[in-house]
Amino acid sequence: MNRIIIKPFGLLALLTVLASKAALAASPLTIADPLVAKSIDSKPANTQRLKAKALDIQLASQYKGSTDISEYWVSEKLDGVRGYWDGKKMFTRAGNQINLPVFFTAGWPTEPLEGELWTKRGDFETISGLIQRKQTKASQWKNVKFMLFDLPTHQGTFTERIRAMRAYVQQIKNPHLRAIEQYRVANNQLLQNWLEEAIRAGGEGLMLHKADALYQTGRSANILKLKPMFDAEAEVIAHLPGKGKYQGKLGAILVKANDGIEFKIGTGFSDQERQDPPPIGSIITFKYSGKTKKGVPRFASFLRVRYLAKLE
Repeated sequence: MNRIIIKPFGLLALLTVLASKAALAASPLTIADPLVAKSIDSKPANTQRLKAKALDIQLASQYKGSTDISEYWVSEKLDGVRGYWDGKKMFTRAGNQINLPVFFTAGWPTEPLEGELWTKRGDFETISGLIQRKQTKASQWKNVKFMLFDLPTHQGTFTERIRAMRAYVQQIKNPHLRAIEQYRVANNQLLQNWLEEAIRAGGEGLMLHKADALYQTGRSANILKLKPMFDAEAEVIAHLPGKGKYQGKLGAILVKANDGIEFKIGTGFSDQERQDPPPIGSIITFKYSGKTKKGVPRFASFLRVRYLAKLE
């Protein structure tokens, strides 16, 4: 096993990476520039809003500082929309079908693929908007890529699946099909350095895949996600009613941050807090992971009430 120094996406001069010659000798670690489609067909694409069933797929657990990262491959967590290619059609994680332009999937294998529909860092709204529209123009997909991160029906370890994914991309030569770059990191401090660099560059976090793990549906320690969480304060300006199991209770609170941005927080509440929610006018602390282009906190979750606090 050789030790090399790389700079993922032009960053991390100090990141030490362990490349497995036995597993990936035929496809060395490289960083390629984003590819753009050279030809577009004129057929429209659309997302079918039929009754869908959530897919039985592999899910990530939270990274813990005690994790032995020498057992994992590491990649950047892309802020796109997860997609599942069943060999003929593309689906969202929730099971909604996404009809892609013909050029987008030209030459794709009949084997299922998992990946992220993605354009670039900080552009989640573009992909999310495409997925939510009932109909889209083929030209709107020209800068979108499907970034492969797993092969659900492959019988090998994740290291072997990396090799298979690279082989697909090299053989198919469709600029919309890419494989997310995977690296071996020497220790937790270098992992933290990479995370900090990725966040400064507009990334969302990191993903860790256990090298010798087989594909396993459900949530397990075979896949870990590492995302920074931030704390902030906001004023409660409204209570929004709950639905379903929260009928008759608090569903979410509408808050205003110190920069004037208003948004909803619907998670993090205990049953007691939903019965007796934070008073309107009170200051609450919430956690979030990054912000959208419009400055709205992403994945905001309630933490606690700070009754006497003032926004600064």
